[in-house]
Amino acid sequence: MLDDAPLASSKRSDALDRASDAFIDAKGDAITARAVTINRPREELYAYWRDFSNLATFMDNVERIDIIDDRRSHWVVKAPAGRTVEWDATVTEERPGELIAWTSDEGADVPNSGRIEFRDAGDRGTVVTATILYDPPGGAIGKIIAKMFQREPAIQARRDLRRFKQLMETGEIATGSRTRAQLEEEKA
Repeated sequence: MLDDAPLASSKRSDALDRASDAFIDAKGDAITARAVTINRPREELYAYWRDFSNLATFMDNVERIDIIDDRRSHWVVKAPAGRTVEWDATVTEERPGELIAWTSDEGADVPNSGRIEFRDAGDRGTVVTATILYDPPGGAIGKIIAKMFQREPAIQARRDLRRFKQLMETGEIATGSRTRAQLEEEKA
């Protein structure tokens, strides 16, 4: 029977094994997956995501992504306690308009691999599913610390996909933060 739920939410006991099988070069022993439906065409969402320099516009913890070449990029990401982690990533599989898969290169601060899938949702737009395998720095304790600081990949994936949806559907990301102009207006 086909289980089309994100692998991290699958009730099947072999979800991590199936996830590893889905990656060309799986790295990581913790899995997270999130999905969101975005009311935009699949090709448009894919094109925005595939330009990796765009990812920092909605991924809160990404400080920057340096494009090395068409398949490789260098990531600098915020970590707990004001630290940053870095790695080079290589695109391992790509189907234009449908899928981008990657894996971190050797020596990554956070070994990881993942895939972003874009699937038509009829009149509702596109289902975007992010599945990520990773090794949390510091093992289980590092994962707990990352969760406390809201830097754990499962938390970030949910938030980043929500921001991606907002950006693609409205052209901006809604925030509870007040702008400087709003603060000055309140003081007047």
